[in-house]
Amino acid sequence: MAFFLLFSTCSFSVEKHFCGTHLVDTAIFSKVKKCEMEKPSKTPMKKTCCKDEIEIVKGQDELKLNTFENLNFSHQCIIVAYAYYYSNLFESLPKQIIPHKDYSPPNLIRDIQVLDRVYLI
Repeated sequence: MAFFLLFSTCSFSVEKHFCGTHLVDTAIFSKVKKCEMEKPSKTPMKKTCCKDEIEIVKGQDELKLNTFENLNFSHQCIIVAYAYYYSNLFESLPKQIIPHKDYSPPNLIRDIQVLDRVYLI
């Protein structure tokens, strides 16, 4: 939901470069690459067949912000009940005593299972 809110408020532009009727390049956050026909020539009066199109996508400017005081009483009760239920949802477990916490296992000199060729599958 937060992603859609962020995306709906962002504005961006889409630039397209056409050479004749063929689309050469499209760019969203950078400048479009021009074709060879668009490069500056020695004669300034020469017309080119290239054109640039810029499409601007505007985001939403006005957002409706509600405060807790602007809500009616029934909506306030629902929000308070939900917050109370959610806060009591995560209760910690009681501390469990682990009797063998400080016990270290004996040192193995030989692996008996490998010596006896007994393998657990």
